[in-house]
Amino acid sequence: MGFERAASIKPAPLIDPFQRAITYLRVSVTDRCDFRCVYCMSENMSFLPKQDLLTLEELDRLCGAFIDRGVAKLRLTGGEPLVRRSIMTLVRALSRRLGDGLDELTLTTNGSQLPKYARELADCGVKRINVSLDTLDPDKFRAITRWGEFDKVMAGIDAAQSAGLAVKINAVALKGVNEDELVDLTAWSHGRGMDLTIIEVMPLGDIDENRLDQYLPLSMVRARLAERYTMREIDYRTGGPARYVHVAETGGRLGFITPLTHNFCESCNRVRLTCTGTLYMCLGQEDAADLRAPLRASESNDLVNAAIDAAILRKPKGHDFVIDRRHRGPAVTRHMSVTGG
Repeated sequence: MGFERAASIKPAPLIDPFQRAITYLRVSVTDRCDFRCVYCMSENMSFLPKQDLLTLEELDRLCGAFIDRGVAKLRLTGGEPLVRRSIMTLVRALSRRLGDGLDELTLTTNGSQLPKYARELADCGVKRINVSLDTLDPDKFRAITRWGEFDKVMAGIDAAQSAGLAVKINAVALKGVNEDELVDLTAWSHGRGMDLTIIEVMPLGDIDENRLDQYLPLSMVRARLAERYTMREIDYRTGGPARYVHVAETGGRLGFITPLTHNFCESCNRVRLTCTGTLYMCLGQEDAADLRAPLRASESNDLVNAAIDAAILRKPKGHDFVIDRRHRGPAVTRHMSVTGG
């Protein structure tokens, strides 16, 4: 079938048991990454065998099935999505659906590969991207990412903005690591015309660090930011879980993602597809559906659509993330890189 879509009657839109329309698909195209961020991975990670991964053609076909069911926003994630071999082949294929059911194609990246790919992403119709960046201190950056090169990420952000991509910075709030930098990170991001979203650390996967030691409630972060900035709630949404404020002193937008102190499940419109064809209906639950088997069983999408329908009917009302001071293990055993955050 290649990257061509088979002609068929579009099946019904996806509505979960709580009457939430599923319009946003996050696709982890690889579990591999060229960084080893301390809140995401252990330093000596074991990655999936390459033969277990869906081909790019299969990922395109699955994404197309979701677009035909009403998914209007598609985000490529990882690991680091831009380290997947020939990834731009998939981006170009998916870009053909822009204006044909798909409103937005975007990705989340650590920025390391943007000097190579930013222009091509823009040429494919990608309008905005998220770049993960937790500090502006090169030494601290190296400590957080273990393998990352700060200058390469800065060059990537430069390349993205030069290509006309809107960049949003994502920063994970880490207790005792970057909590004293978030005021300056806000000023820097807004000074370059970039939104900033601050995220609570999520308890996914066994890592080399202690979750409780990392956890910094965003209620505390926001209180500290309020000592410097005047923040006003605004009705701005990007399709994800962030809640935004306008910062008077900088003129920029600042988002907060709070899976622990205040979950965002009531309006969840998202599901997550892994590079092996596993569909997770909730980031904070283990329940999942295998889409690889029905995908490979028939060239028709009938079996795929039936599997998607059955999965969406199991989408829970919310997640079970919690920082438990008695039990220091992860709330969910899989790593963030498996489902793409």
